[in-house]
Amino acid sequence: MRIHPLPPPKPATGLGKLPVARWFVAIGVVTAVAFVMGSVLIMMLVADVRAQRPLPRVAAQLDRLNVALIVLLVVLTVAGLGLVFIVRFAVLKPIAQLTDQVRKVAAGDFDHELSVERPAELAELSSHVDSMRRRVVTAWRRAEDQADELRRSNGELEQFAYVASHDLQEPLRKVASFTQMLEQRYGDRLDDRAKEYIRYAVDGAKRMQLLINDLLDFSRVGRVTGERVTTDTGAALSTALDNLSAAIEDTGTVVTRDDMPKVVGNRGQLTQLFQNLIENAVKFRSDLPPRVHIGVKRAGEMWEFSCADNGIGVEAKYADRIFLIFQRLHARDVYPGTGIGLALCRKIVEYHGGQLWLDNEAGEADEQGATFRWTLPAAGDEDDD
Repeated sequence: MRIHPLPPPKPATGLGKLPVARWFVAIGVVTAVAFVMGSVLIMMLVADVRAQRPLPRVAAQLDRLNVALIVLLVVLTVAGLGLVFIVRFAVLKPIAQLTDQVRKVAAGDFDHELSVERPAELAELSSHVDSMRRRVVTAWRRAEDQADELRRSNGELEQFAYVASHDLQEPLRKVASFTQMLEQRYGDRLDDRAKEYIRYAVDGAKRMQLLINDLLDFSRVGRVTGERVTTDTGAALSTALDNLSAAIEDTGTVVTRDDMPKVVGNRGQLTQLFQNLIENAVKFRSDLPPRVHIGVKRAGEMWEFSCADNGIGVEAKYADRIFLIFQRLHARDVYPGTGIGLALCRKIVEYHGGQLWLDNEAGEADEQGATFRWTLPAAGDEDDD
């Protein structure tokens, strides 16, 4: 099995740039030079002593010293050659073998086994590394199987989305339209209860259409038109306000805003994010004149946005529940909707690599209203000011 190669290793620094073989050679050369220089110095001293015509006993000892130096030189030479052989075949060659095997694995050939027989330490190390390689391969294959299953599941979801957007919408439209025609044509023959049943049927069909559309929007996040580029959030906010202009005008809502920055995101999805949050602020208004403020501040590599209102607010114990799909805190006849709006907002923000949360501290400080905060990645050309 071949997969994408691993990133290149970090280059060595300082003395670590010198390979271990050269370290052995350097140390061996220094040791040999030191021994030879010492031997030459001793022989020169012996020659000087001989020039002084020493006693026969001293001369005999000097001869023995010369023989000992020669024997020592031969022994050290043999030992040095033996050490070179041992280091070469018992250390350097196994290290080179293990390095070559690891390079093949790092290049993408994860089926290549790692095996070094000597020395014991390198054999143990290669065994552990090979065990990690097998676990990585097993996890990778499992992830590939799961990815294939996920792709198949996504394909089925896309097929369901197509069916929901076409095959389910048409029957609902027929139910609503023909029920309304039934009331128009035979309204004079129906009593009040029958007319009420017809209104229930029409309202149910319309709510089902709205629910299907919201579910489609929720499933499309990250799949359809999900390209993320440098986007002006000010333009996205302006589009959202234009879409909500009728509701804002009817309720007398005052919307204020900071200067909006550029982020890395999808224009359509960010417009939907602003629109859903502002629409919620208008919907869940209190008796006070509605006010909504869209703020923003820099937070490291992210921009932190906020949507603050003076509405009825959200209790702290529901801070997580409100972001779950189909979760409602109020009856449908009081505040209409499908319960998908905030779940959709969180999915959009998380798809962009940010987070969305309810700021409980802001709500407690103001004693009324709700403040939602979310983060989005700043565009690369943004200033840090």
